[in-house]
Amino acid sequence: MEGIKGFKRTKYCGEVSLEDVGKEVVLTGWVDTRRDLGGIIFVDLRDRTGIVQVVFDEKMGEELLDKADSLRSEYCIGVRGIVEKRPPETVNPKIKTGEVEVRATELRIFNKSETPPFPIEEGINVNEAVRLKYRYLDLRRPDMQRNLMFRHKLYQVVRNFLSQNGFIEIETPMLTKSTPEGARDYLVPSRIFPGKFFALPQSPQLFKQLLMVAGFDRYFQIVKCFRDEDLRADRQPEFTQIDIEMSFVDVDDVIEINEKLLQTIFGEMLGIDLKLPLPRLTYKEAMERFGSDKPDTRFGMELVDITDIVKNCEFKVFSDAANKGGSVRAINAKGCAATFSRREIDALVEFAKNFKAKGLAWIAVESDGLKSPIVKFLKEEEINEILTRLGAEVGDLLLFSADKDEIVFDVLGNLRLEIARKLNLLDKSKFNLLWVVEFPLFEYSEEEGRFVAKHHPFTSPMDEDLEYLETDPARVRSKAYDIVLNGTEIGGGSIRIHSPEIQKRMFKALGFSEERAQDRFGFLLEAFKYGTPPHGGIAYGFDRLCMLLLGLDSIRDTIAFPKVKDSSCPLTDAPSEVEPKQLRELHIKVDVIK
Repeated sequence: MEGIKGFKRTKYCGEVSLEDVGKEVVLTGWVDTRRDLGGIIFVDLRDRTGIVQVVFDEKMGEELLDKADSLRSEYCIGVRGIVEKRPPETVNPKIKTGEVEVRATELRIFNKSETPPFPIEEGINVNEAVRLKYRYLDLRRPDMQRNLMFRHKLYQVVRNFLSQNGFIEIETPMLTKSTPEGARDYLVPSRIFPGKFFALPQSPQLFKQLLMVAGFDRYFQIVKCFRDEDLRADRQPEFTQIDIEMSFVDVDDVIEINEKLLQTIFGEMLGIDLKLPLPRLTYKEAMERFGSDKPDTRFGMELVDITDIVKNCEFKVFSDAANKGGSVRAINAKGCAATFSRREIDALVEFAKNFKAKGLAWIAVESDGLKSPIVKFLKEEEINEILTRLGAEVGDLLLFSADKDEIVFDVLGNLRLEIARKLNLLDKSKFNLLWVVEFPLFEYSEEEGRFVAKHHPFTSPMDEDLEYLETDPARVRSKAYDIVLNGTEIGGGSIRIHSPEIQKRMFKALGFSEERAQDRFGFLLEAFKYGTPPHGGIAYGFDRLCMLLLGLDSIRDTIAFPKVKDSSCPLTDAPSEVEPKQLRELHIKVDVIK
């Protein structure tokens, strides 16, 4: 193999243009394709910027031609040559260098390549496990390189905006104290302190609050975070956040600066002029209209409450729910009575059962009347009121859920998304952003038998609800807000508690003893004694934001070296066992029960 000495690249492959005709260029990269036409060899040379055609022919000498003949896909090479204009009949409009070619005068083979396990090209249909095992090859593909360069540009746009608006970039620790009040921590054993552990941060939450105490006023960080939780398409055990915190602010102040940030992102990354202010929905309104606290507003099919109409009807499923503190709600799937078969409707019923529905009532509005197993239990005036309230027309399919509110919302919220998927209503070219505000401060955990924080224990209650903190926790709303894009939460934050007294009350409401609160968060409570300003912030899922802006289905296609669903790395075979010596140094004994 040959070295690089004396072979300095002068141009990237994708940058060779008509302006270079007649000039000598030195190019480096990988062989994309090779075509031998007898006495002349064409090589498509690829780097991160694109492809350019290189020509080797007999005029350049037999030695050079023989060397070119040995080239195969993914050989790493360097080429020196003269840029020429292609004859009109050979112009390739599919690539940006399609009007030129490079006639080679020198070839260096830096390294040969075995046949790759999959083609290095866009749109390949290859098992993801194989792609991730050979991620360094997968990342050579042009679409993956575009994804990561998009990610790089997004970094810069965010960093520049925040820097220009008075935010200071400050790094917070990677080794910190375990405070397992949300997802599971990744623990790091200490050699110096036997039996004690650091934790990798789930977020910089406490440190950024301490920075506000310290007087930095506006902080940001694009930071790695870690959560030992089950994965899905838009979640990883290590992920990147855009982390922001501000002092002397309330909800409107945080939202205002973040709307300007989003406007800048969409303008510079996608060329979209985002109109401000963005819509806002309260949590209550979002749940009642869309059955979700992260509503997708690219389509209608909103939930409609018919509890008052059916509370005295003869259909017991409806009337029992209405009279036991629950509700009866419905969605109108426009035109689906005409397009959905009975088998498809039955499939929707089964789908609903995945969300604790005992069943799913339905009415098909057809030209010759109503088709439904439930209309016989309803009076004519009840039916007419239902049809009117749902705006029903011939061809519509009405779907009903009756149960506790949380079940009804979950069933119909997921059902409207499932129908939207079936009808191809989820247009990736649309970007519908909105804020959801006034979340409940608490939610009841059946598993733990107590109220837990909806977001985290440092979220401020709304001033007017503070009086219910101890007496009626379910009633307390918070100064929390999420930013939602096309039905996916891309960021969330809150105004924080800055009063030590209220923070103590919050811990007490969560069932913390004074000793436990002091043990877990004593350093924060101590800091709050020294003039803590009102403050709040937000954190965006950077990887998830990249995924949505690029119109991708998996977060893994925006991360250079992601993990698979079980949190393992096929490339490096991590996690792995370690040497007994390392365990002894850490005072750890492994006893795995299989």
